[in-house]
Amino acid sequence: MRFSDFVLLLNALWFGAAFMQFSIAQGNTLKILVPREERGNPIAPTLSASVAFLGAINLPIGLLSLYLLVFRPSFFQVYDAQLALFLFFAACHFSQFAYNLPVLMRGGRVGVAYWPVLKGPMLRIFAIDAMLFVANLVVALLLVSRS
Repeated sequence: MRFSDFVLLLNALWFGAAFMQFSIAQGNTLKILVPREERGNPIAPTLSASVAFLGAINLPIGLLSLYLLVFRPSFFQVYDAQLALFLFFAACHFSQFAYNLPVLMRGGRVGVAYWPVLKGPMLRIFAIDAMLFVANLVVALLLVSRS
């Protein structure tokens, strides 16, 4: 398996897992984001329902990765398409990583605000998005170096 195929597989798995976490397991996500003592707050169900949008955003990205890997459409054989798509995937991962940076800089969970970036599931999300950003960027740089 080529490195680029492996990265597409990781993209599909990761974005698919994000769909499951945020759209299917909303209650679990609420437990990650909201401290136990605040889960009775009337806004908690709204937050739980709103994270479904995160999953909805991740699902098509994961499906695109899977489609490119499994069906290898002819348009994806073109250098420019590969470069654009791997840069797109890199940007998707980077944006999810980058939006955790300000939370991390504030110290993670502050009272009942924000979430703990450096422990539990959020640490995995933070680290894996960073690694997949780099992996997709490496594929794009390899494409550029071969052209």
